[in-house]
Amino acid sequence: MNSNILDIQNLSLRFGENQILNKVSFSIPKGKIIGVVGESGSGKSITSLAVMGLLPKSAEIQSESEIVFHSESKPIDLLKLSPEQKRKYRGNEIGMIFQEPMTSLNPSIRCGEQVEEAIRLHLKTEKNAAKKRVIELFEKVLLPNPERIYKAYPHELSGGQRQRVMIAMAISCNPKILIADEPTTALDVTVQRTILDLIKHLQKEIGLSCIFISHDLGVIAEVCDEVVVMYQGEIVEKGSVQEIFENPKENYTKGLIACRPRLDIRQKDLPTIADYLKNENYQSEIYTSEERQAFHQEIYSQTPILEVKNLSKYFYSKPSLLGKEEVSVKAVDDVSFKVYPGETMGLVGESGSGKTTLSRTVLLLEKPTEGEIFYHGKDIVKLSKGEVRKLRKEIQIIFQDPYSSLNPRMNISEILTSPMKVHSIGKNQKERIKRAGDLLEKVGLSRSDLKKYPHEFSGGQRQRIGIARALALHPKFIICDESVSALDVSVQAQVLNLLNDLKEEFGLTYIFISHDLAVVKYMSDQLLVMQHGQQKELGDADEIYANPTTQYTKDLIEAIPKL
Repeated sequence: MNSNILDIQNLSLRFGENQILNKVSFSIPKGKIIGVVGESGSGKSITSLAVMGLLPKSAEIQSESEIVFHSESKPIDLLKLSPEQKRKYRGNEIGMIFQEPMTSLNPSIRCGEQVEEAIRLHLKTEKNAAKKRVIELFEKVLLPNPERIYKAYPHELSGGQRQRVMIAMAISCNPKILIADEPTTALDVTVQRTILDLIKHLQKEIGLSCIFISHDLGVIAEVCDEVVVMYQGEIVEKGSVQEIFENPKENYTKGLIACRPRLDIRQKDLPTIADYLKNENYQSEIYTSEERQAFHQEIYSQTPILEVKNLSKYFYSKPSLLGKEEVSVKAVDDVSFKVYPGETMGLVGESGSGKTTLSRTVLLLEKPTEGEIFYHGKDIVKLSKGEVRKLRKEIQIIFQDPYSSLNPRMNISEILTSPMKVHSIGKNQKERIKRAGDLLEKVGLSRSDLKKYPHEFSGGQRQRIGIARALALHPKFIICDESVSALDVSVQAQVLNLLNDLKEEFGLTYIFISHDLAVVKYMSDQLLVMQHGQQKELGDADEIYANPTTQYTKDLIEAIPKL
């Protein structure tokens, strides 16, 4: 009897002239979780789509390729099935959780009905029995108030709740194999922890075999039994979790492990995969406590560039018949802090803690309910619209999503020069285009990229364009709102190093917002921890990590996946 549920043998495929996968071979033992790890473009997701039978028609699978599913009756090569036969296996025998639950769920159909549809399609169940099964599944994946979730639309749920709905859908037909493609990438650490625990629990409870795809080795180390490391469409290394993390053989694997920020030391630069491919003994320089102390003495002897006093932002419900508004959400509630020139203040907390609302209020994109915001000693809440417009040059933001924050109809030259034109930077368009080209080179892109459009760039390159746009107006202060959360660990390391280099070169000050506490610790001088709109802790980043004073901060730190 075969101990594997799935055997992938010599999987090779191409799109036109481009070889995407080259002789990929690995097995999924029954009841085990196999981690597939690598950078964006390494072939992880395309391998999972081949298993699911979801490849585009333009994919050309080479003849020696096999994906053998060991059913209870006989082995079946999934690649030889007709589209109709593949549909029977998809969902029934093999379930999949996709990376982004907001785009994977239909926004116009209630969550319960979407899961119910999958059950009725595959299991030929009556509507009442299918609804009962959905409620049971929502309980199984620990969703609060399953009856409410059943009737809710995707936009009414948090990211973590949407991901649980996706997990419920993936396991609704009792599949033998679950493929989880980056299921926790966009989630904060505590929600990520609960999703990882849930997948491990389900694997043990219903005997699932799992392919767990991630670029985050910390996550892989937490949940997987074995690891497959992919690079440019090939497997470079595979083995048990212990073997791969304690004794990686390939420089690429060493680079993947090293480019995640460490919690035990403070590095001057994050290593990148390129560093390890050039030199297998690469070591990044370490900040000594004396160097850090001297830097802090220097920056904290200055006058603050930004001082926030007792800031609150409340959102109100619609007025009742009597015309009285009621506070429905205290998004930011009595928060005070100072940011000094040349420092990075980290801002952390779970989704819904008020981080983004705080940053939008500081930028005056939201009008504060109460409190004062002093920028260079002037209360900017009291400025006129014209004065606020002038201030926009000084305080910029780098957004979370490099896909939706760039206008797809504008080329890069237009994206970078239009804010310069609005704020009268440069004598003419020729001068502005030259500055735009200079900025692209500063962020590691080419002057020739000015004529291209956003869709022609990778996620990491788009984020570099977002950084160049923020720098276009000569700002002094930049808010980085989850600006690396959509990037894989190697690209993330490059962008974080770039932000630090630019900070030094241009004398910038940052507020750095992230749900990834390891990244925040690497970037930050002081740290502000928020929960439910309130300030839980404020102080030196290293001190808070070493000695958190609140249980909430301790829980956040505990939830960080550790290698």
